[in-house]
Amino acid sequence: MHNAGRAVLIAGPTASGKSALALAVAENLGGVIVNADSMQVYRDLRIITARPTADDEIRAPHELYGFVDAAENYSVGRWCRDVEETLREIGKQGRVPILVGGTGLYFKALTSGLAAVPPIPADIRADVRGRLQQEGAPALHAELMRLDPATAQRVTANDRSRISRALEVVLATGRALSDWHREGLPPLIDPARAVKVFITCERKELVRRIEVRFDAMIKSTALDEVRRLAERRLDPALPAMKAHGVPWLIRHLNGEISREEAIAGAVMDTRRYAKRQLTWFRNQMNDWIWADPNDALSGIRSHFQARF
Repeated sequence: MHNAGRAVLIAGPTASGKSALALAVAENLGGVIVNADSMQVYRDLRIITARPTADDEIRAPHELYGFVDAAENYSVGRWCRDVEETLREIGKQGRVPILVGGTGLYFKALTSGLAAVPPIPADIRADVRGRLQQEGAPALHAELMRLDPATAQRVTANDRSRISRALEVVLATGRALSDWHREGLPPLIDPARAVKVFITCERKELVRRIEVRFDAMIKSTALDEVRRLAERRLDPALPAMKAHGVPWLIRHLNGEISREEAIAGAVMDTRRYAKRQLTWFRNQMNDWIWADPNDALSGIRSHFQARF
């Protein structure tokens, strides 16, 4: 494990103020901010994923942001390998890693470990993705039920991403994803020693933050950013193509819906995602400290000093 767990973990729903809090903590503790958000790894989507600004990156070191091309299917397994190396380098510097993001599975893997699934060959991935488009998710789910019933029973028949991932694994390795889960990579951080904070705020305030932030994105260069991405004509099933706001804005750029309809749809999707984040963390990570963003800095500082 990294330095016996000496780290600060900050999670929370989208637009809750995680990045601002991480920056304040980094300046206070002399730490390095490490991305734990599955969309902020993509270099093509700085604005629409609310990545830290250039000024933020001057104020404190930031790692694992904007380094993956949108054409890649970046996975939690790759993130674990990348973050392991990042944590090692931060440890050599004697600094504190501050991991921040809204991707619960990243934090789960970080503190509980992850199945060590080998890379999937490109031809198998392309074949499964092609069949997904032609045959539909229910047909592939039926196949998955035959090959890996344990995993199939945990996903719905229309969960395109999880169905394709599980099917790719069993076709590439001859082993079910559920088997790989029993032989995983060890956790990288000791959850009992790390300071773990989930920040949130009252529902109406969170909705307001989501609306204000998306409005600011549109007034900035979000549309240009999405236009450049759309011009690449990438597979719609790629994670970057499903980032919140991207599908709606592409429909607007294609003339299918108005700008107002695109904004409304993107905001609604983001609100629903925030609700899922809250539910997931409440059920999966119930040993975390829940805090209001305005009070979280002092709480993190006191917990950190008490432990280290």
